[in-house]
Amino acid sequence: INDWHTVSCRLNIAANARAEELSLLQWIALANSIAPPPRPETRVTMDERFPIVDKHDHIVGYAKRSEVHGNNLRYRAVHILIFNQAGDVYLQQRSRWKDRHPLKWDSSAAGHVAAGESYDDTARRELKEELGVLVALQKIAKLPASQKTDQEFVWLYRGVASGDVVPDKSEIEQGAFLPPTVIDGWTSARPEDFAPGFLECWKTYRRQTRSRSEAQIFSHHNGAAPSD
Repeated sequence: INDWHTVSCRLNIAANARAEELSLLQWIALANSIAPPPRPETRVTMDERFPIVDKHDHIVGYAKRSEVHGNNLRYRAVHILIFNQAGDVYLQQRSRWKDRHPLKWDSSAAGHVAAGESYDDTARRELKEELGVLVALQKIAKLPASQKTDQEFVWLYRGVASGDVVPDKSEIEQGAFLPPTVIDGWTSARPEDFAPGFLECWKTYRRQTRSRSEAQIFSHHNGAAPSD
């Protein structure tokens, strides 16, 4: 933010406020107030070919992007959640030029599996193209194709970036690292700010992390229990 003083005054935020001191409403207002200057439209290649799959995620053919989106066909995609060392998650705001869900907030990186690619190939490619980083990725869960995911089978990945991310300005309007609790509150208060696929991915991720935490607590308690 080039003129933080003006922005902080407009949003009634103390100029020296720390990130953890902002309320949920202040986070939302801040994220939605940062608008980059208009730029020339980046032409999306509508001739890209994607694998079309059946209800079991088996490839049954191929179609152009325009055909996939126009006919609501079932296909494959990846979503990646990138964390920093503090445990915050990078969210991107989708470019205004996207043919689906423009200007909605989304996963750190996401994209369609192209012809000849695996899910893992696509995750690495999208992360490099959109954020300019290559990190080790962990598979979290696979989401079934449904209306909530725009008929995409989605593999969800997680990774940790040790340095800065470099967003591709042709793909991303803006982005920010946010604490998971802030994302929880924001998605609950204003789900319309987000791409629907991200909402499903975030719900899945939070269920997974809660389940792991509960399992760890249970294991710890059992291990700490005195033996007879």
